[in-house]
Amino acid sequence: MTAAAVLASLAAGAAFSQGPPVHFDVIGDAIPRALTSEPGDAARGRSIVVNRDAGACTLCHAVPGEQAFGNIAPTLAGVGAKLSPAQLRLRVADSTRVNPNTPMPAYYRTEGLKQVAAAYLGKTILSAQQVEDVVAYLATLKEPQ
Repeated sequence: MTAAAVLASLAAGAAFSQGPPVHFDVIGDAIPRALTSEPGDAARGRSIVVNRDAGACTLCHAVPGEQAFGNIAPTLAGVGAKLSPAQLRLRVADSTRVNPNTPMPAYYRTEGLKQVAAAYLGKTILSAQQVEDVVAYLATLKEPQ
């Protein structure tokens, strides 16, 4: 599945973020500061990850505890042991900063995107709080499958 197909799937059901994204600094391969003052909630993060109308992560990634998932991206099992929350945050917010050729959509970027429908211009796929919730969930995934 291409990034365009994932975005089309998300656009069909997702409520894109309404406000402009908050500024964040990238240091190395990470965003060290949280995007929000409210801590991420792992339960909400899991809901976003497995919901095909929200994060739609299972379209490409195997997710622990889920029966239906894609196989074009690495499993998320053990990701919390491999990457810090700051590294996870960058990968969720804008994975192209780590790998410019990734098919993964930039969930918290609005600039430099191509073929964006007018209704979604200037909007992120996930809100800052949703990014933090997903990071909180991914950080709990310590065990490889």
